[in-house]
Amino acid sequence: MVPGADRGYKSRVSEKGELLLLVPTRSYRTDDFLAAAARLQVPVLVGSDLCHSVEEAFGGVAGMVSLDYRHPEAAAERIAALAEERDIRGVVAADDGTSQIAALAAERLGLPHNPPEAARRAGHKAESRRALQAAGLPVPRFWTFPRRGGPEGPARQVTYPCVLKPVALSASRGVMRADDPAAFAAAWRRLERILDRARSERRPGDEEARSTVLVEAFVPGAEVALEGILRGGRLETLALFDKPDPLDGPFFEETLYVTPSRHPEPLQARVREVTAAAAAALGLREGPVHAELRLGPEGPVVLEVAARSIGGLCARTLRFGAGITLEEVIVAHALGAPAGPLRREARAAGVMMLPIPRAGVLHRVEGVEQARAVPGVEDVVITIPEGREVEPLPEGDSYLGFAFARGETPGAVEATLRVAHACLRFDIREPLPMA
Repeated sequence: MVPGADRGYKSRVSEKGELLLLVPTRSYRTDDFLAAAARLQVPVLVGSDLCHSVEEAFGGVAGMVSLDYRHPEAAAERIAALAEERDIRGVVAADDGTSQIAALAAERLGLPHNPPEAARRAGHKAESRRALQAAGLPVPRFWTFPRRGGPEGPARQVTYPCVLKPVALSASRGVMRADDPAAFAAAWRRLERILDRARSERRPGDEEARSTVLVEAFVPGAEVALEGILRGGRLETLALFDKPDPLDGPFFEETLYVTPSRHPEPLQARVREVTAAAAAALGLREGPVHAELRLGPEGPVVLEVAARSIGGLCARTLRFGAGITLEEVIVAHALGAPAGPLRREARAAGVMMLPIPRAGVLHRVEGVEQARAVPGVEDVVITIPEGREVEPLPEGDSYLGFAFARGETPGAVEATLRVAHACLRFDIREPLPMA
């Protein structure tokens, strides 16, 4: 049975009680998850880290609760208390910062869940590396260093080229390549400023995570992303995305995702095999998985296996069965609805995450309608409002928006997205001086 394929299925999902959706206030995903729940006729309780007016951010949602995402145990306890009065039958985490809370809450409610420690481990790049290495899985050679020691000693211990990373930030924020000790020291100092800023922004993550620098040997090769869902520890692959643009540094801003993959089937099979083994090594058992791998000279190398689905609005590239969305699949799974094999639609699909070309204030985006008119383009969505300050990677953590396309082949989709992007003009101006 494919979720959403008939009204009978939807009624069985809706009989499962209320869904708790955990989303950060700034998440792109909220509207799509709420739309999926509405299509499945599931009432939703939104949990957010917004400390003042939850209603202001999620107007029109019947149930809302403010949670402190910086303290997962306390947030889970509050959810358990709410469940004494509400029929919460499923918990969905929209991002890395909420996946551990979702696991803790589901454990307290007796729902299928990832072990909380596994969810925490998956969201901590250094601990994830250690677990995967201990299981004999292919990961980059890596080192961890305390910030307090400074870059001089670590710069002498690593091999070059290498990549410096924070252990807990997402969206490639703070990820930088260094080809020699001087570049290493400069990247280290820049990363320190990014981590200090993340602390002042009150982002989820403990002090240990902000006090550690992860360094990895650079792995040459193309990158792919696997989207899947775990059911009782068994990984079902939903899509394999190619990333056609080279990700060689000095920063690692992702742009294009295109599916199905154009890599040889034996290599794709190896990606699926390694990803399933990596999820098991981390201890993950239930729910969505988003994995990033490099196709190195000796085969796939695991960069990340996250206990969440793909970020931003990228999930809009995926449709299954009778046109159902990835969010519907995730909601149905969280509520325990039965499901057979999920097959992605036959046509190729892709998304371009529109990069921020420079820092400043976004004054205007021109050419959107022209880009939407490109044959094969489904939509172009600008997600940052005019008048908002924008900042590219490695300091920034967002995109200007997303362009979506479908076509008969992955190559045609890629070409369509590049044409659409060329139509867009971004008017970004220097901020006005403070009075």
